[in-house]
Amino acid sequence: MSHLTGKKVAFLATDGFEDSELTSPWEAVTEHGASASLVSTEAGTITGKKGHEATVDLTTAQASAADFDGLVLPGGVVNSDSIRLDEKAVALARDFFAQHKPVGVICHGAWILADAEVLEGRTITSFPSLRTDLRNAGATWVDEEVVVDAGLVSSRTPKDLPAFHAKFVEELAEGEHAEQTA
Repeated sequence: MSHLTGKKVAFLATDGFEDSELTSPWEAVTEHGASASLVSTEAGTITGKKGHEATVDLTTAQASAADFDGLVLPGGVVNSDSIRLDEKAVALARDFFAQHKPVGVICHGAWILADAEVLEGRTITSFPSLRTDLRNAGATWVDEEVVVDAGLVSSRTPKDLPAFHAKFVEELAEGEHAEQTA
């Protein structure tokens, strides 16, 4: 299984990420041949809410969407609330959409997309508590295991990870996406 060979995926997270929402998609894309890089607000290591430590490859100041084929935004309340306060992280997420590259978002990870102002006219799912925020950002929120909307792959919780993996890997294999139309 190497149909993602040569693809590069950025994972954007900071302390307090939901451990399985970083580690499980990371394993899924690398098992299919992609390379993965951890992007965070600061250099060093980050720690998940259940204790998983991960080494940062690039800071948000160093990372560019042009260097990657896709982006994954793991959840975790603390992670998601912190990462969206970093202007460079918000700009990075926005750039993936501007370049029509696949973006995968799980649970609370969708918060940054509201700040990036990329949800107008899109359909998305997330942890239910984000429903109002995402609707206020212009999205149609649905309660489904996985939703795909023009390269945006979203899921609700860690229990949805198998469905999330399948769709994100598929979108990444397809590459660039047509501009989403409202």
